[in-house]
Amino acid sequence: MAKVLAITNQKGGVGKTTTAVNLAACLGALGRRVLLVDFDPQGNATSGVGLDKTAQERTVYHVVINGDDVRSVIRHTEFDLDVLPANVDLAGAEVELATAGDGRETRLKTAIDQVRGDYDFILIDSPPSLGLLSLNALAAADGVVIPIQCEFYALEGVSELMRTLDLVRDGLNPSLEVSGVLLTMFDSRTNLSGQVATEVREFFKEKVYETVIPRTVRLSEAPSYGMPIIAYDIHAKGAEVYAELAKEVDARG
Repeated sequence: MAKVLAITNQKGGVGKTTTAVNLAACLGALGRRVLLVDFDPQGNATSGVGLDKTAQERTVYHVVINGDDVRSVIRHTEFDLDVLPANVDLAGAEVELATAGDGRETRLKTAIDQVRGDYDFILIDSPPSLGLLSLNALAAADGVVIPIQCEFYALEGVSELMRTLDLVRDGLNPSLEVSGVLLTMFDSRTNLSGQVATEVREFFKEKVYETVIPRTVRLSEAPSYGMPIIAYDIHAKGAEVYAELAKEVDARG
């Protein structure tokens, strides 16, 4: 039965999609059965594993809004993972769900529950906001992975995210937990990155992964080629650290 993890942070630009794509690929490289659910209307996780998001006739939108069979929409990739794709159509789902009535927050959970037995890990790339799409991701998840960038104002908004998690536990998903906190965009040349890392570890304690994701050129290049970093350059530092993160997540999972 799959462990379902929502990669979430309401702030944009923290490495959320980068983490979703590369963690999924590295878990797949460990021999785990992995489904990557792109639940961000930008569709960057979809293009990040080599699919043309503009060419997808059926996406996660059709699953949560029209009730399409999830297995018929899942796409296989060449990177040891499957993907439930997304594109800009998903932006309309936020409005449509607002008037959908009972069960609008659990549409994604209903779909994911149908394929839990097919995978070891299901990773959800959540949108950088706290609307109905994010609530669907949190309602479907066993745990959340929170990427936090090692930059000024790193913890800005985290308290609001934690309050949202409390509300989701109270009303939708009592067993939801913080599975891990990931330090991203670490720059060893600056004192600030070290200070932020210390602050985050003091706040989240043992929830913080030992693996730290550095800011690297190769890691930022890979998405433009539609590849996870281990396919783009397996010898890159980014490939090494995401492989280590996958081992940590696998051990905790």
